[in-house]
Amino acid sequence: MKYDIIVVGGGHAGCEASLASARLGNRTLLVTGNIKNIADMPCNPSIGGPAKGIIVREIDALGGEMANNIDHSCLQVKMLNTKKGPAVRALRAQGDKITYPQKMLTTIKNQKNLEIKESLVEDLIIEKNKIKGIILETGEKIKSEAVILTTGTYLKAVILRGDKKTSSGPHGERPSQFLSDKLKEYGFTIQRLKTGTPPRIDKKSIDYTKTSLESGDENTYTFSFKNKPQYRAEDQIPCHLIYTTEKTHQTIMENLEKSSMYGGYVEGIGPRYCPSIEDKVVRFKEKERHQLFLEPESRFYDDIYIQGFSTSMPEDIQDQMVHSLPGLEHAKILKYAYAIEYDAIDPLQLKQSLETKIIENLFTAGQINGTSGYEEAAGQGLIAGMNASRKIHNQDPIILKRNEAYIGVLIDDLVTKGTKEPYRMLTSRAEYRLLLRHDNADLRLKEYGYQVGLIQEKDYRQFQKKKENIQALTEQLKKTKITPTKQNNTYLEKINSTKLLDGISLYDLLKRPEITIETLNHWIEIKYSEEVKEQVEIQIKYEGYIKKANREAEKMLDLEKIKIPEKIDYNNIHNMASEARQKLSSIKPTTIAQASRISGVNPADISILMIYLKKEKKI
Repeated sequence: MKYDIIVVGGGHAGCEASLASARLGNRTLLVTGNIKNIADMPCNPSIGGPAKGIIVREIDALGGEMANNIDHSCLQVKMLNTKKGPAVRALRAQGDKITYPQKMLTTIKNQKNLEIKESLVEDLIIEKNKIKGIILETGEKIKSEAVILTTGTYLKAVILRGDKKTSSGPHGERPSQFLSDKLKEYGFTIQRLKTGTPPRIDKKSIDYTKTSLESGDENTYTFSFKNKPQYRAEDQIPCHLIYTTEKTHQTIMENLEKSSMYGGYVEGIGPRYCPSIEDKVVRFKEKERHQLFLEPESRFYDDIYIQGFSTSMPEDIQDQMVHSLPGLEHAKILKYAYAIEYDAIDPLQLKQSLETKIIENLFTAGQINGTSGYEEAAGQGLIAGMNASRKIHNQDPIILKRNEAYIGVLIDDLVTKGTKEPYRMLTSRAEYRLLLRHDNADLRLKEYGYQVGLIQEKDYRQFQKKKENIQALTEQLKKTKITPTKQNNTYLEKINSTKLLDGISLYDLLKRPEITIETLNHWIEIKYSEEVKEQVEIQIKYEGYIKKANREAEKMLDLEKIKIPEKIDYNNIHNMASEARQKLSSIKPTTIAQASRISGVNPADISILMIYLKKEKKI
């Protein structure tokens, strides 16, 4: 049996990779240890959030599935940071842990060219440094042109609670015990990482009178550009807010040595931006309390997730910690929290296409690359699926730039800077975040999705119509001028806006902070859709800032155009710092721009490199 592409692992990265591969016409096999765990949410029951919500929109614009899936399986949706600028606004949805994986599994089962096989992969078939397939635990060999590894947290996974270690995946499944050793034999640098999850509480045992209600937004939203809202605002399931107490902190400090991390039982490095509750209490001693959210996991069962309360304490200490929280004094713990350790590769061994530098046609995506989060995994999976397909068909890879997508920032950070801890996407990581907004993901990326072949003709025509409408409304506002008549000035004074002294276009009037696009209905009837009006308003109000960001991005793009030959001996470049020489030799950047972002390579080193390339007539 031979396939075009084999995807190993059925998490969020594996789902996107296998669907992308199959939709591009490749005979695809998805191999997973347990079909029931496809698209599972073992940790936080949410999709989106700051930066992450924009990644989900980007996945949709490129032709991926995550946005569509969460639109049809959400419990509650919020638009975050609405009082701030558009650069940091993002959607966050509570996902139903039953419905979300069920819908994704149905999509996969119904996808043409895609088959599922339940098994563990123990080894790879490699010939002359090129992937040729996989070897299952049964010894069965399956051939393919390309392989994508999306193994999540299952490589030598160990569950930790206190001093107790259990070789297991998140739900008690068998971990993959041999594949990471094989990868090490093939030349990959393997690192040990850690993440964790909080306890789950029985909803019926919570006293909600001691909590604060956190409802979903009254407005309804979608992650996918092609969907209408699939839920009613009044049907959303609420979350609740509580805070840790003095007793919580005292219990943690008195039992700190019993924690897996502080007791010295943890080998892996945990995520800095999603710390355990004991880590927060130790690191932020000046804080009297930390906020926690009680989040529903599903409409079909009563488990409540304590967001922000991740811990690796023993079960008896977890009981004390939970019962110290307001409203949870008599709470019943349905599932105890745990930390999980697992193997991952050093992402510096990847190309920007997510193909490994060590084995040709072998791609990796998700937590095996050192990231955390469903959204980061899905974004990588989609790119890996696209590029594996393009590689076996002798097409150039899709490389998203840092000014084009958060997914581009994510991958560039991984392959250029590497990571020693689970990487989490933050808005602060993107230097062009005003360009990478929630509202314009389709304008940035849909052309890529269409060119690759993942955006259907009907959706693309709809997208083209939207662009035409944005242009038409913009031109209408430029051409429509108002004069300083008494009637106009009376209206402007009424809405606390400065009176006119000269004529002005509605385009320029909209630049005033107090004027919204709805205000302009006083002079003209705007018949366009809400998303068209939103896009026009943002583009006009932030025109100066956007132009400045584009100018800065263009400087970076000029450096992206200067290619570095694949075969270059940095030891032949005199006067370059030894650290820079070592980093450049190891990472092998493909452009001057990528080289300039490598930690330890300073501007002087880049200048010396440029002089060398010019002297050798390489550029």
